[in-house]
Amino acid sequence: MISVIIPTRNAEKDLAPTLAALIPAAVDGFVREVIVADGSSTDRTLTIAENAGVEVVETAPGRGRQLRAGASRARFPWLLFLHADTELAPDWDTVAAKFIHKVDSGRIPLSAAAFRFRLLDDGWRPRLLEAAVAARCSLFRLPYGDQGLLIPRALYDEIGGFSEQPLMEDLELVRRIGRHRLTMLRADAITSAVRYRNEGYARRILRNQRCLAMYAAGFAPERIARIYDPAPALGTALETRERLSQP
Repeated sequence: MISVIIPTRNAEKDLAPTLAALIPAAVDGFVREVIVADGSSTDRTLTIAENAGVEVVETAPGRGRQLRAGASRARFPWLLFLHADTELAPDWDTVAAKFIHKVDSGRIPLSAAAFRFRLLDDGWRPRLLEAAVAARCSLFRLPYGDQGLLIPRALYDEIGGFSEQPLMEDLELVRRIGRHRLTMLRADAITSAVRYRNEGYARRILRNQRCLAMYAAGFAPERIARIYDPAPALGTALETRERLSQP
């Protein structure tokens, strides 16, 4: 029933637990295929994906491009887009199946859904951030990519799918879906807190808000991406320079 699409780039530390959380739903036949859309990983990401027996699509880096490529290969009527560092809680498939039944039976209009945001960390800082995200989703129906996105293929195609941009592709798609066609599911998407722990919660949150403000002001996603995650952006620039210098 569901095709799961996971964009990856150097995700060897996170991918295995993310895939493992999908196994019970795959055994039950709810998840029918998993597609890893990889953007030029240089670590063991592809090996992990291949050993897990999932389908691999290789593309140029850029999360929007990768998600779009993965979706183009999906064969089933519902799509679940999931970040490589996000594990779904054990009850996710039961909750998702009820939502899918409501849509497929016509009880609710054609619509999409996202999960509750949770961080894999202890203490008051992650709980405070989770509460802020819950408030945002309750008031504005504005989930981000680390909350997953469950969407019928018909609706995905109707709104044109993901745009091929390196960042904010989740926000851009959610806005095209529209708040009245989005449901927040009562199941958790548990995301790695490594970025927050390494950079500090306050600094990471401020960086995220700066990126959102720039996007709202019309800055190019490529420029925002360099601020959101400067290390990969620098790596990409160096790779490009090396390619151009080759005979």
